[in-house]
Amino acid sequence: MKQILLTNPNESVYCQLTYDASTQWLRVVWNGHVGPDLAMRGAVASLEILREYHCLYLFNDNSRLEGPWFDSVYWLSHEWGPAAAKAGLRYVAHVTRANNFATSFTATPVHQLFNQFEIQIFDQAGEALDWLRSCQAQEQL
Repeated sequence: MKQILLTNPNESVYCQLTYDASTQWLRVVWNGHVGPDLAMRGAVASLEILREYHCLYLFNDNSRLEGPWFDSVYWLSHEWGPAAAKAGLRYVAHVTRANNFATSFTATPVHQLFNQFEIQIFDQAGEALDWLRSCQAQEQL
């Protein structure tokens, strides 16, 4: 297992990235207030892990975020997405905060933003994890 903890200037962990070899998943959990620079740093760190392990599955949990969130859907869809797909990413389970990122995401259909891999948006982590498990089971058939 590989784990990276990214800290903000106050030395609080704002992003925990964990690659679990037993499930072959990358889990990214965001905490607290995350400004654009810190969000970009976390997104780039996730790409490094995706490339290193050729990871097919990403669990991205924003449920613990506070305040405004990284608003660069353009960068995510045009830079991060293609790079992640090139690294092998096939499935993303994204857990949102209530009434925040999902609202802006669903204004444009997800398939138009990220057509390089399948992404599903969830309100609850348990549902997201179940979906990733089902994707993994389908891949293994």
